[in-house]
Amino acid sequence: MSRWTDGWVAGEVGDQRGRTAVVTGANTGIGFETATVLAAHGATVVLACRDAGRANAAAARIAGTVPDAAVDPLGLDLASLASVCQAADRIRSRYPRLDLLINNAGLMMPPFGRTEDGFERQFGTNHLGHFALTGRLLDRLLPTPGARIVTVSSLVHRGGRIDFDDLHFARRRYRRPAAYSQSKLANLMFTLELQRRLAAAAARPVALAAEPGLVPTELPRHTAAPARLAVWLLTRLAGQPDAATGALATLRAATDPRARGGEYYGPDGRLLRASGHPVRIEPSEAARDPEAQRRLWAESERLTGVTYRFGGPA
Repeated sequence: MSRWTDGWVAGEVGDQRGRTAVVTGANTGIGFETATVLAAHGATVVLACRDAGRANAAAARIAGTVPDAAVDPLGLDLASLASVCQAADRIRSRYPRLDLLINNAGLMMPPFGRTEDGFERQFGTNHLGHFALTGRLLDRLLPTPGARIVTVSSLVHRGGRIDFDDLHFARRRYRRPAAYSQSKLANLMFTLELQRRLAAAAARPVALAAEPGLVPTELPRHTAAPARLAVWLLTRLAGQPDAATGALATLRAATDPRARGGEYYGPDGRLLRASGHPVRIEPSEAARDPEAQRRLWAESERLTGVTYRFGGPA
């Protein structure tokens, strides 16, 4: 049996009827595939996308392939804390409870820039935007039995380093890969610290993380031409065959009844874990550093102004 058919597959996603999921970056790539599978299994899926027009187009595409799909397009710019607040308010006004929050959207190696709030773009979008969104939606997840928060990291987190003295590259030379790997390491550290806090509060939701492997999507579109070519070649040679396979790790973390809080799912392939079907994998040693996790959490609260309340609204 080929490696593409041997292992956990989307057909193992159980009945999702009656459940509501929010998927960021759901208009393309693994976010779109994740949203489509959840909708196909009966979930109501909020398609939270930076561009409202693309969110509407994604909703139409899903409706065209999934009969009676319940999808709700929503504008969300993770590079703007004001937009995060507005989107969270809209979600909270429409849905008294949430079952799944999939923090999927990401920005990969663009030229240097800052978010609306002055953060380095990759750290601000990939980590701080999702940190703020999760905190503002937490009160809709807390009452829900079986609720899960899944954040998408990357295999490059293993080369990442959180520079707490210069998170936004104000003093050091800006290197796109270093900024990207820092943001993906932050995604994973956030998940592990969130799980610790949820467990300490005896809260119902659990937090998990996933990495998709190397996936042929639009994500590298911002990279410089030589790097984009290298990513394309490596993906063709060793990566996932398509975005649907890349979405499996996220879907397993979100729906497998055997998955537990704090677990990390990624491809089972031997070469860089760039391809294959999802299994439980180990985060890097840096991601597991509890002191760094707590420090990142405190800094994220300070920068976003969002304080998590495990017994009420954020």
